[in-house]
Amino acid sequence: LLYPAKIVSIYLFRLFCTEMSQQEKFEEEINLGYTFKKDSILLGGAMIDGKAITDLQIKAPLKTFNRHGLIAGATGTGKTKTLQNIAERLSEKGVPVLMMDVKGDLSGLSQASEGHPKIDERHQMIGSPWEGKAYPVKLLSISEQDGTRMRATISEFGPVLLSKILELNAVQSGIVSIIFKYCDDKKLPLLDIEDFRKVLQYISGDGKKEIEEHYERVSPSSVGAIMRALITIEEQGADLFFGETSFDVDDLLRVDDRGMGYINILRLDDIQSKPKLFSTFMLCLLAEIYETFPEQGDSGRPELVIFIDEAHLIFEEASKALLNQIETIVKLIRSKGVGLFFVTQNPTDVPEDVLAQLGMKVQHALGAFTAKDRKAIKLTSENYLITEYYEVDELLTQLGIGEAIVTVLNEKGIPTPLAHTLLTAPSSRMDVITEKEKKEVLNNSEIIKKYNEEIDRESAYEVLNKKLKAVEELAEKEEKSAKKTNTRKKSTRKEKSTFEKVVNSTAGRTVLREVTRGLLGILGISSTRRKKELFGF
Repeated sequence: LLYPAKIVSIYLFRLFCTEMSQQEKFEEEINLGYTFKKDSILLGGAMIDGKAITDLQIKAPLKTFNRHGLIAGATGTGKTKTLQNIAERLSEKGVPVLMMDVKGDLSGLSQASEGHPKIDERHQMIGSPWEGKAYPVKLLSISEQDGTRMRATISEFGPVLLSKILELNAVQSGIVSIIFKYCDDKKLPLLDIEDFRKVLQYISGDGKKEIEEHYERVSPSSVGAIMRALITIEEQGADLFFGETSFDVDDLLRVDDRGMGYINILRLDDIQSKPKLFSTFMLCLLAEIYETFPEQGDSGRPELVIFIDEAHLIFEEASKALLNQIETIVKLIRSKGVGLFFVTQNPTDVPEDVLAQLGMKVQHALGAFTAKDRKAIKLTSENYLITEYYEVDELLTQLGIGEAIVTVLNEKGIPTPLAHTLLTAPSSRMDVITEKEKKEVLNNSEIIKKYNEEIDRESAYEVLNKKLKAVEELAEKEEKSAKKTNTRKKSTRKEKSTFEKVVNSTAGRTVLREVTRGLLGILGISSTRRKKELFGF
């Protein structure tokens, strides 16, 4: 009876030792993979078999934040809190942040969290103390919401980018290029949609002859197509976005007097039904940043990190040309020290060519309620490195709230080991701010007065209206002058005498004829004979 018991004891002992050695091996891999020479930010604590290992921390090197990232997961799994947490850590390192607040729940960053026992318990497991803290915040807007207005002029877009936004074909894009060339030649500022529409009307109407003479023929049908495309983006609110004062992207790089980077929150909770406007704004912003920011090289830290919440809004209605433009900018903009983080429910929402550029991945739980969901989970799991510690496709459905699968790029650009991570909690309020608190944030902004003043200086619309009015006034003067000339000609004709008037009248001609007949009769000449003698027949 003792023999079987001894065998069981030895088996259990070996199994226990094997488990210990596996955990030790895991700890060694995580420590090796997530220890960096230079500055980094804390993301959370590593977990294995569903339990957090105290002081086994998951970090991300500050140097690789310009290599972009993805934060994905089903609704309610903690994506918003994750990007809030990362934004806080970046701000503490003096890195400015721009966040797209589509759901309207990020304004709490401006207020310190009151804390909770569960937060303390979480951070005790991670091995990091927690402290409530408020962060420097600026509220921005591209619509009628309260905040510093972000605008851009039509000229800043340029003909190529504008044509892609309007989804024009080659012929229509050529007309847009003609408009920009004509306005450059005539020194006509193209500031807003009103300006662009006025020039479009002019080159197909009163200015048609001038355009054909100096540029080329403009097709009326193509002009009509451009007009319709213009109305499409205008209906989504683009008329509020295009205009002056243009937003200077350097104002996104501010730090406060404590050396903390400003967290710029762009309020977009009224834009969800307007994907065209969202795509237009994002492409314009990224293009402007790429053109404006200097090359950074290997600076060791990002200049700006942008979080794009509900990223599917950019891609779902974008044309192929627009997607190509976004992909190109994502590839190139990291050389300017700018990191882009796409936040969405499913990684498949992001085009593969863009997804391939994302170095950091924070994957929250995914639901497996349908065959389509299970297929998406399988595809998602294949995006990660193979690990002996997790069955990734199973783990994706078992992650708790505030937990995620994490992998980042180390300082050499090599992916770190996959880690089931208990994420840190935000230090700021995880809720919206009150109206009173919002007004306080707006009143403390140094840039709101700079950009919220409406400016309507003379541009293409006003100049062309003046030109057309001058042409109309000249035409009226010429018409009046012609009328006066005709009147003078009539007045210079010789006035007919009373005799001429009588003779030329019907009654006068009758009387004259009878008098003539009477005189001829007296002379004895008959009527027939008179004709022959007088006229020779």
